[in-house]
Amino acid sequence: MTSRNLRQRRLSRATAALSGRKRGAQPKVVALGGGMGLSASLTALRRITGDLTAVVTVADDGGSSGRLREELGVLPPGDLRKALAALCGDDEWGQTWAQVIQHRFESKGDLHEHAVGNLLIVALWEQLGDHVQALDLVGKLLGAHGRVLPMSAVPLELQALVKGHDPQRPEDTVTVRGQATVALTPGEVQSVHVVPADPPAVPEAVAAVLDADWVVLGPGSWFSSVIPHLLVPELLDALVTTKARKVLSLNLAPQPGETDGFSPQRHLEVLGRHAPKLAMDVVLADLAAVPDRESLADAAQRLGAAVELAPVASPDGVPIHDPELLAAAYDRIFRMHGRIGPWR
Repeated sequence: MTSRNLRQRRLSRATAALSGRKRGAQPKVVALGGGMGLSASLTALRRITGDLTAVVTVADDGGSSGRLREELGVLPPGDLRKALAALCGDDEWGQTWAQVIQHRFESKGDLHEHAVGNLLIVALWEQLGDHVQALDLVGKLLGAHGRVLPMSAVPLELQALVKGHDPQRPEDTVTVRGQATVALTPGEVQSVHVVPADPPAVPEAVAAVLDADWVVLGPGSWFSSVIPHLLVPELLDALVTTKARKVLSLNLAPQPGETDGFSPQRHLEVLGRHAPKLAMDVVLADLAAVPDRESLADAAQRLGAAVELAPVASPDGVPIHDPELLAAAYDRIFRMHGRIGPWR
């Protein structure tokens, strides 16, 4: 049997398992991240729980978000918009609205490349003067299967220490500024921090983490979408003290520029350096993305976590997560590693 056929069979089994599962009381799940990685988790998680909250990074400074941030001084709305789109249902209403808010204008004027959802979110922020209330209202309009919250109440600047940024000076370390720049930087990212250095967390995001049964961190751009959540002190404190179980979901492949050459275990080591007090319970990785299982297990153990390997990649070979396979993996983890609960 070819690997493609095997993955198709796994996908069919995962879909059947999810559709046949009895839905009683459900776990409260909080997913942290940004961009397409968080969207992948949310698209999967909304299939297995109706109590889902996304906590989204607010350091984006590129594209439409960067322009709105610079012109109006607002939080960058792009990653928030993507999370809302991922929470839209699979029915006609949900898919129509997901496409609408993701739509980008094409013109020769100022609207070029602005996303409809970005403009809608910023308009409601200005009308209501409340980030959370506005996002809740957009979610209600879309029929979103969950809630979307910014991780901080102020826009953040991401800064990275990068070794070998200049190929002519491979041993030199320089500071690279801005999330969009960090995501594509040449050289090796050593660490990241945010400005301001002690940003306020959104209280509702902290409360959601403290009240959760499960917290999911990743997948996503490691330095620009995943680790920034650990740089908001109140949010990190909540992640350290919460009684929730925690899953770290790894990427399918290193990200060009940001994590070139990183092994799966290197991702864990970097996260541990940024938040040495943070323990995890489970590290989820794709079967085909882990060439050295023993080294990954050792790195996970240093975080207090067990490793769960599962087929979660798209069956067509593209390095993106398949929603049904990822949902099945999360569902199995919640049942196997969770405390005794009514959803088991």
